[in-house]
Amino acid sequence: MKTFSGISASPGIAIGKSYLHIEELTKFPSYAIEKHQASSEYQRFRLAVERAIAEIEQLKESAFKELRADEVNMLDTHLLMLSDPDFAEKIEKGIRESLLNVESVLSTIMQDLIGKLKLVKDEYLRERTADFHDVGKRVLNQLLHVQRKSIAQLESDILLVCKDLMPSDAISMDKIKVKGIAMDAGGKTSHTAILARAFEIPAVLGLNELSSQIQNGTMLIIDGNKGKVILEPDDATIAFYTSLQKTHQKREVQLLRLNDLSAETKDGKLIKLLGNIEIPEEVDAVLSHGADGVGLFRSEFLFLRSASLPNEEEQFEAYSRVLKAMGKLPVTIRTLDIGGDKLFRGARAENNPGVGEKNPILGWRAIRFCLSQTELFCTQLRAILRASVYGNLKIMFPLISGIQELKQALEILEQVKADLRKQRKPFNEDVPVGIMIEVPSAALTVDILAKKSAFFSIGTNDLIQYTLAVDRGNEHVAYLYEPLHPALIRLTKRIIDDAHKAGLSVSMCGEMAGDPLYALVLLGLGLDEFSMSSFGIPEVKRIIRSTSITEAEEVIATIMDMSTASEIGAFVKSVMEERFEINYY
Repeated sequence: MKTFSGISASPGIAIGKSYLHIEELTKFPSYAIEKHQASSEYQRFRLAVERAIAEIEQLKESAFKELRADEVNMLDTHLLMLSDPDFAEKIEKGIRESLLNVESVLSTIMQDLIGKLKLVKDEYLRERTADFHDVGKRVLNQLLHVQRKSIAQLESDILLVCKDLMPSDAISMDKIKVKGIAMDAGGKTSHTAILARAFEIPAVLGLNELSSQIQNGTMLIIDGNKGKVILEPDDATIAFYTSLQKTHQKREVQLLRLNDLSAETKDGKLIKLLGNIEIPEEVDAVLSHGADGVGLFRSEFLFLRSASLPNEEEQFEAYSRVLKAMGKLPVTIRTLDIGGDKLFRGARAENNPGVGEKNPILGWRAIRFCLSQTELFCTQLRAILRASVYGNLKIMFPLISGIQELKQALEILEQVKADLRKQRKPFNEDVPVGIMIEVPSAALTVDILAKKSAFFSIGTNDLIQYTLAVDRGNEHVAYLYEPLHPALIRLTKRIIDDAHKAGLSVSMCGEMAGDPLYALVLLGLGLDEFSMSSFGIPEVKRIIRSTSITEAEEVIATIMDMSTASEIGAFVKSVMEERFEINYY
């Protein structure tokens, strides 16, 4: 028995036998050609590209009803790459200068490009190497008349194990029979991760060497909750995870019955449970898990997924789709939160927030960047406001550190509204505007910020790291990142109390809100709305409906007398296990 640790890309547990899907680089001949053969060799490339384009078009047509918008966009990106005149020119030039066959030239050019991308620091851009690999391999297979190995039609349930899954393979795979995914490469923003979450397939990515240490038919356990894969588990481990899986499945069925019920405590306090999304396609999951709306639409994903910045119409279409799908339910769109660990695709360093800064997390990012790039900011605000006529929209500004920033952002918003009125573009004049509470300066001046805000949302991911001076991405100090630190408990209580005194509601959209362990604590602190990954909503709803505000406040009263995060954590864990049968294995 051996355990591999990776990245939890999609929650859930899968137990079964492995199906090894390894597409090695196609072996190809490499030989010299005569100068007069260069034209015919290039013509071979053109014909192979035409066949590759036809293959993608056929995939789009055959799977049209099943494809989501982002998958169609991905295939369209592959078509654009194949039709790129610069790409063709590089191949033609490579053939004429090297006097080598087209397979050799194509492989060299693609490997050089992929190698350069792998050196890029940005995670999202690194993961786009799969698209280039996919396109290059498709053309190479056409040149050599090689049939790609398919996972579109499978005879039985499998646990898919691979080095990397080509985006087109991820789209066409049998999503019913693939019960789990374990992959050497990839991260949370890779296409495979997004697809796995959309279809609720347990997945662990970033496993590095798993595929080289496994054979077809090997017994596996994929634990998407913990980001672990267990190779050849013993009987006791299989029994443990089987029991855990059955418990989770039974609980999921029970929780689905709560979809049409409100998250109301036993003593009558109504709590709103909202979903966090990054792309419009995630709305289906929000609705299917009984959410009361979208509490956080991370709009930056629209800016990160493409090599060029989205224009007003592209943003308007994305925002409108979400609002239309949600109907009367509220949708909170957070304006661009770029910088720090998130960078634009293809932008020059001087135009990219955070690049070259010594402390990018403390630097030119989020609202600070938008206030200095007013044209980009105004374009986004125009698109958001125009979309507001299609639903119940709220706007939220990230990383506000003081009232002056908020006033400046609101002034720009009013200018955009004035321009839309002049152009007679319809929009909702009364869109509520709130802010994220992510830095201590905002947390300590909630009473001041409340004068210009319609609501608050606590972003715990940043608030914890800024309050405790802990870089959450630094493995050397990760142990200090404590959501239940006494300082965080007290600061959160102050935020909520001050907001309530001003008559404003408070939401929480950081990771803490979606963890069942913290549900009772947040309830006791007075939180009005929980916003989380859609998958976490039913479990948090169950906890809220099983307790009262009085019981939750008693837990907070006990916690306030404790002095360390470990002491508070042990107490909270014991309470949650005893009262709500939550097993933190």
